[in-house]
Amino acid sequence: MASFTFTTPPNPKFSHTKPQKPLKLSQTHLTKLRESDNSYESLYKSYFHQISSLSKEKQIREAVDLLTEMKCRNFQIGPEIYGELLQGCVYKRDMYTGQQIHARILKNGDFFARNEYVETKLVVFYAKCDALDVASRLFCRLRVKNVFSWAAIIGLNCRVGLSEKALIGFVEMKEDGVSPDNFVLPNVLKACGALGWVGFGRAVHGYVLKVGFDGCVFVASSLIDMYGKCGDLEEARKVFDGMIARNVVAWNSMIVGYVQNGLNEEAIRVFYEMTLEGVEPTRVSVTSLLSASANLDALDEGKQAHAVAVINGMELDNVLGSSIINFYSKVGLLEDAEVVFSRMVERDIVTWNLLIASYVQSGQVEKALNSCRLMRSEYLRFDCVTLASILAAAADTRNIKLGKEGHCYCIRNNFQSDVVVASSIVDMYAKCERIDNAKQVFNSIILRDVVLWNTLLAAYADLGRSGEASRLFYQMQLEGISPNIISWNSVILGFLRNGQMNEAKDMFLQMQSLGVQPNLITWTTLISGLTQNSCGNEAILFFQEMLETGIKPSTTTITCALSACTDVASLRNGRAIHGYLIRHDLCLLTPIVTSLVDMYAKCGNIHQAKRVFDISPSKELPVYNAMISGYAMHGLAVEALALFKNLQQKGIDPDSITFTNILNACSHAGLVNEGLELFVGMFSDHQVKPSMEHFGCVVNLLSRCGNLDEALRVILTMPCDPDAHIIGSLLSTCVKSNETELAEYISEHLLQLEPDNPGNYVALSNAYAASGRWNEVSQVRDIMKEKGLRKNPGCSWIQIGEELHVFVACDRSHPKTEEIYATLALLGMHNTSPSSYRQTRRRSNMLESVGSQKLEPKNSVVFLIKGLQNRTHHHNFQTSVDARFRFSSFYDQDLCSINFPTTRRSPSNASSPDIPAHTDKSEYAGCSPGANPPTLKSDIKASSESQFFTFFETVWGSDCCVMGKRGILRVTPWFRGKRGCRGSVRSCVLRHGSGESVAVVVLRDLACYATVQGKAWLSWFCEILRVTPRLRGKRGCRA
Repeated sequence: MASFTFTTPPNPKFSHTKPQKPLKLSQTHLTKLRESDNSYESLYKSYFHQISSLSKEKQIREAVDLLTEMKCRNFQIGPEIYGELLQGCVYKRDMYTGQQIHARILKNGDFFARNEYVETKLVVFYAKCDALDVASRLFCRLRVKNVFSWAAIIGLNCRVGLSEKALIGFVEMKEDGVSPDNFVLPNVLKACGALGWVGFGRAVHGYVLKVGFDGCVFVASSLIDMYGKCGDLEEARKVFDGMIARNVVAWNSMIVGYVQNGLNEEAIRVFYEMTLEGVEPTRVSVTSLLSASANLDALDEGKQAHAVAVINGMELDNVLGSSIINFYSKVGLLEDAEVVFSRMVERDIVTWNLLIASYVQSGQVEKALNSCRLMRSEYLRFDCVTLASILAAAADTRNIKLGKEGHCYCIRNNFQSDVVVASSIVDMYAKCERIDNAKQVFNSIILRDVVLWNTLLAAYADLGRSGEASRLFYQMQLEGISPNIISWNSVILGFLRNGQMNEAKDMFLQMQSLGVQPNLITWTTLISGLTQNSCGNEAILFFQEMLETGIKPSTTTITCALSACTDVASLRNGRAIHGYLIRHDLCLLTPIVTSLVDMYAKCGNIHQAKRVFDISPSKELPVYNAMISGYAMHGLAVEALALFKNLQQKGIDPDSITFTNILNACSHAGLVNEGLELFVGMFSDHQVKPSMEHFGCVVNLLSRCGNLDEALRVILTMPCDPDAHIIGSLLSTCVKSNETELAEYISEHLLQLEPDNPGNYVALSNAYAASGRWNEVSQVRDIMKEKGLRKNPGCSWIQIGEELHVFVACDRSHPKTEEIYATLALLGMHNTSPSSYRQTRRRSNMLESVGSQKLEPKNSVVFLIKGLQNRTHHHNFQTSVDARFRFSSFYDQDLCSINFPTTRRSPSNASSPDIPAHTDKSEYAGCSPGANPPTLKSDIKASSESQFFTFFETVWGSDCCVMGKRGILRVTPWFRGKRGCRGSVRSCVLRHGSGESVAVVVLRDLACYATVQGKAWLSWFCEILRVTPRLRGKRGCRA
């Protein structure tokens, strides 16, 4: 404050006569004046010092009484006394007394009212009391604006949220030639942080360095706070590290900056650094540490923060108590939060709202409502946050009665016009499937912000009503509301929920063209929606594009991308995602491990799924379920049962999904007794109530083994009506068993449940055809034509390089269609098996019945991923082609072979019927590449499969191993004319994606000689190559 020269105003009318009614306060606070002291100046100074002292002690009423006594003694009051009184009102924030003093000033005329010192004091007083209008009006009347008045008005604008106006004032202050001091600069930096104007803040930082205020701890702390709010933590850290003396304010600013920007680990680390340097934490330090711990679910750190508050004797006020309650609620310790809440002496509405919101988020609606009743008993009224929590509870529990009660309370207490409450009401009605009521509430709100628009948009999107969502999206723009990223996400979600993939992608591209950058939620919504709508390849492409933009995927995004790879059987893309997860240390999370196991299992690589399962550090129940499901899909019932026992031995309780998977495994393997034993023990041993899926597994188990009577008895004794899946399983068994009458009876019930499912009609038609009832077959086909039903054609695809080839049965859209069908016609002429002849008789054109797998291009690896019951037809077709043309087949020897076993063999005992398994492979020792293989007098023992993979990894790298371990390469075509060979030699050409090839020629005694780009390699792949004939005519070999 500018110095004021003390001058005693002259007063010729001064009298020593005491007032007739002397004030009691004057006798208490005034020093007794000697009767001989007649000095007017001495008395005036005594009054002045007494008033100044009382003002600083916030005893403003006593100071005003002294002013009254001076008036009674006929003292001429100077401006300095009014200034001290106004300063006392500033200390006490006493608006009423200050206004009284202002009135006395105006009453004394322009001498005081237009005094620069008094005017400045008035501006400071009204500014400190947040009286914006009066302070601004008085500030504009100032003839000379000094640094104190500027500091007051700039600080006032910052406090009331007028940050931009504060910065304008700072610029005008500089233009007036007034130099900002260390009281002005912190407010200016605060305004920069509130607006996020980091450029302006850097300019102010430059001014601070220029005038030398960087050594002021308050200015430096404000710089740290500004950079933290603007997200430039690197610059904030530079300022922090450059401070010579750091007080607790600087430490708190750094901690708060880290918490605000999501760097909670750094915030905790800085807090511990502060304690190591001996700086005692304050409430701000503790509350910031509690927020960081809550965000990280760091239980130990949060408890330590609570302990620091207790040790330092911090009073459990509303701010600190609310922070502790928030922490315990977020980490799931609601009991501890209740204890802290009960120990608080004073609880405001914020504390109550935190507890109520915690109950709602944890699903404890009854406790939330009881808290609301207790809150009312303490005479606290509900506010917008309380009502939002109550309405959220009604929405989550679909309790329309509770929601309507909350709505009525809002109407009675005039809360409906509040945007937050209105959004909660709209969301409640939408989740309770009362979208019309939600739209009615929306239309009743006059001032609608983007949050309210987004709430209704999200409601339409969740219901899949993309048309209404799209119209609402454009309507909000017509009304002047700019959509944000949440608005775009809702519209895209609405299109995806409605199956409109093209519209969703167009909206996504339109968003990018307008400069709106998609966030993680946008990418996840798009990838998930495309995957759910059977557009797995496009989902994978969008996932790759997201990674190229630098956005890190979340756990949900990764699981959706892996699900897309599973749907399209893209093992290569699945492996690529797996590699990304390994590089970024994301393979330890349970949802990701579960998705990886599921992806590898469904893509046919059960061994890689087992490896992922084995290396998982924490095997939780979802991971076990995925692995058991994979074993079930691959027919590995023994492994599935062993894993189920391992799960129980580790103390993990199986759930409903576990039993569904293990029963499926027993069903596929025909393990009737084991399956029935598990089904019986579900409820008795594990308290898992059988559901429709479990009964379906049991029916399927009995049906596969031909126990139709038992399967039918299970259906009749079920506690609920069977669904179409169970009845359809029984119908399929009837068709295979030629139980035509039973199939006809079952079909009547099945068609009532699913009248538009073409598969049911096809199954009934096949049942009639198996019994020779061709008239009924025609009738069923006619019914299908009348209803417009058509069986979905088979579809296959193969990826060559970056191009994806899709093949659909009876489709001629591929550019090489004529060549493919000409080859198939040639294959059809050779395929003269009885089954093929019968199929040709039934259908007019053999090519019309070609499966989609037979259309795939040459020189490529074909992955056959079919149900176990559908493999025979493809194997028969392949066997015919295998015997006449260059065709190599890869199989898993345990799961898929031409003669698929009815009972599964153990991998350790499984051996090829063409390869003896009792030969010592040590006889191969000493062979080198290019050397002729030795003549063996004994049979050859199968070599280890690792030799096969070592060989191919040497040639092509690890990417070439596409068949998995224990794969078998059946080599059947005749290879003639090989240089150095006479007669007929069996061989095969393996082709890699890069175009390189390996010619594998089977030599005498089953040794394998391979030539790769002129290099000779010798190895023994007897477990890999299934070879049956002894070869003749090889140079250097005898017959």
